[in-house]
Amino acid sequence: MKLDKFDREILRVLQQDATVSMADLSQQVGLSHTPCWRRVKRMEADGIILKKVTLLNSKKLNLGVSVFIYVTLKNHDGDSLTDFENAVQSIDEIVECHTTSGEKDYLLKVIVESIEEYEYLLKNKLTHLPLVDHLSSTFALKQVKNTTELPIKNQ
Repeated sequence: MKLDKFDREILRVLQQDATVSMADLSQQVGLSHTPCWRRVKRMEADGIILKKVTLLNSKKLNLGVSVFIYVTLKNHDGDSLTDFENAVQSIDEIVECHTTSGEKDYLLKVIVESIEEYEYLLKNKLTHLPLVDHLSSTFALKQVKNTTELPIKNQ
């Protein structure tokens, strides 16, 4: 789908504040209410806008431990990958899962309250994921940047 300057500006504004009213959004992007609303609805229907969420402060919720885990599987056939990916969906502490190139198959991001909670998760869930051969964990010491905003180019 081709996005024009208004579409891109709508996306930039919505990434910063998904609760912005349609009246404010249309004013900020320089469109009247109805054309702006139509563009938002079109981008939702086209799957460009996936959903609107509320971002939470993990530290204030006592979820201050972030762990990045490289996963290597024993098998790499389609069923093995699908089984692993399906199993990951049911573990709430896994907030991201990416397939990767190179020697490792997946990169997981896990958020937990404590090292002890991570150890429990590791022993009782992560090592029991389908066809896991090796897990390599790295603990984040400090978050330097965290954004959900995609870099929308002006073009």
